[in-house]
Amino acid sequence: MIVFETIAWKNFLSTGDQWTDIQLDDAGATLIVGSNGAGKSTMLDALCFALFNKPFRKISKSQLVNSINEKGTKVQVTFSIGRDEYRVFRAIKPNIFELYKNNKLVDQDAATKDTQKYLEQSILKLNFKSFTQVVILGSSTFVPFMQLTAPNRREVIEDLLDIKIFSHMNTILKDRYKVAYQQSKDCSNLLSIAEERLKSQEKLIKSLREVNSVRRQEKEDKVVQNKALIESIEQDQSQRKDELSALDMQLIDTDEHQNILSDLKSKSSDLKSEMRRIGKDIKFLESHDTCPTCTQTISSSFKDNKIKTLTENGVISAKAFKKEQEAIKDVVSILDEATKLSMKAHELRGEISTFDRDIVRLESENLQIEKELNKLTAAPKIEKEEHVLKTLVDDFEDTKIDCGKVAQKIDEYHTVRSLLQDSGIKSRIIKKYVPIFNQLINKYLHSMDFFVNFTLDEEFNEEIKSRFRDDFCYASFSEGEKQKIDLALLFTWREVARMKNSAATNLLILDEVFDSSLDAAATNDLISILLKLGADTNLFVISHKGEILMDKFKRTLSFEKINDFSKMVDDA
Repeated sequence: MIVFETIAWKNFLSTGDQWTDIQLDDAGATLIVGSNGAGKSTMLDALCFALFNKPFRKISKSQLVNSINEKGTKVQVTFSIGRDEYRVFRAIKPNIFELYKNNKLVDQDAATKDTQKYLEQSILKLNFKSFTQVVILGSSTFVPFMQLTAPNRREVIEDLLDIKIFSHMNTILKDRYKVAYQQSKDCSNLLSIAEERLKSQEKLIKSLREVNSVRRQEKEDKVVQNKALIESIEQDQSQRKDELSALDMQLIDTDEHQNILSDLKSKSSDLKSEMRRIGKDIKFLESHDTCPTCTQTISSSFKDNKIKTLTENGVISAKAFKKEQEAIKDVVSILDEATKLSMKAHELRGEISTFDRDIVRLESENLQIEKELNKLTAAPKIEKEEHVLKTLVDDFEDTKIDCGKVAQKIDEYHTVRSLLQDSGIKSRIIKKYVPIFNQLINKYLHSMDFFVNFTLDEEFNEEIKSRFRDDFCYASFSEGEKQKIDLALLFTWREVARMKNSAATNLLILDEVFDSSLDAAATNDLISILLKLGADTNLFVISHKGEILMDKFKRTLSFEKINDFSKMVDDA
């Protein structure tokens, strides 16, 4: 059983730089009161933040830091399990997470997430969802069991029944199965290699025994065939070399012709520019009567003579330009033909290189055949090779035995996996407890004067019947009736946890349960139930209805806002 002892916080939400301490185990029932915003629900957020690194309400981690002091947020929770004492310390700005067991700091070399996992799985044996279902019932951000998804419902039940170990075992088994599966693949490869070695050795021995003229003749014929092919290739290669020599004679110096082409293009460009200038001058004279430089009038006779001279020069330049263009065309034609010849020469060189490679390949093949012929001629060492074969056979049989063991291990893993899956052992345990769940749920519902027959199936889907109607579901009820169901489930889970001593805890917190949908009769019924929970339950009720509930509780803690900071007053 987890016995929560103390919780303390400072610079947390609206709490300032003074520690707020609450003893969690020294009173049977404690009422926490205060106006809206006074900080009476802060304990919930502090408790969940310390244990699970997330507040109870939907508040971001940065918002937990007191907005005035803006640093030094600290929360500390102490609890015991059996003879072991634990202390969890968590802080923001700076970020700190420390876990102590019997006043000794748990390994700080481990990653924060690993320490958190150790706290949840090995110490508390509860995650956030399961913890809130067993310890806390809230009216705002709390998600009741009936509003959880099917996987989350199952997760809570597995924590309560302490059967999540089977899920962890299944995870470990999956890892081992992966290893075994890889070993199986390796075995397959090893067997294949061993078998291939056997076949190769058998082929070798067979070849040694087949030293005969037929095989020798085949290899000799292959040599002759390759030599004939080499001769044919060499003839084709010689022909290509002759063609290449002829082409090389036709190839011109392209650099020289490129220079000529460049000069021709330059002259052509100059002539073109000259014709363009002459045209502009003629156009100017035809359209202007005044000199733009000296502003004097240009005489008609001067213009006519000038235009005539320019026209004659233009004709000369045009003829020269045409001549240059024809020369350019001739040089380009020569270069194009040279390019074609060069490409043809390149193709011939490629073919000659290919012939060289083919000849080398065939000659290498003949050398290899000659080596094989020499082996065939040599005296076979059959005894030695048969000894090698025997060794390979033994290795193959040993590998088969080892691989058989791996296959057997995989079969065993398959069997265990079927037991560890949700439909295996866990399902059988849950099936055993479902009637107990239903019995307890209905007991608590009836104690709150809510007379329906509420049952959960093995998938934790509800079926609710009454004397007058058979098709109820959780969503069919009013908020007050839903709250009775939520309370019945909370008390049921706590009782089951106590039976199993797995997730059992002294702490029970009801956040504004009395302030919402419960009528007066339901309130009295709930108080009656709470007062019967026993001495091992430390109840904390957060409520606005202090004036109504105060006389029902041994201790009252009041929260109030003073100068924008929450303060706690113990009225006990």
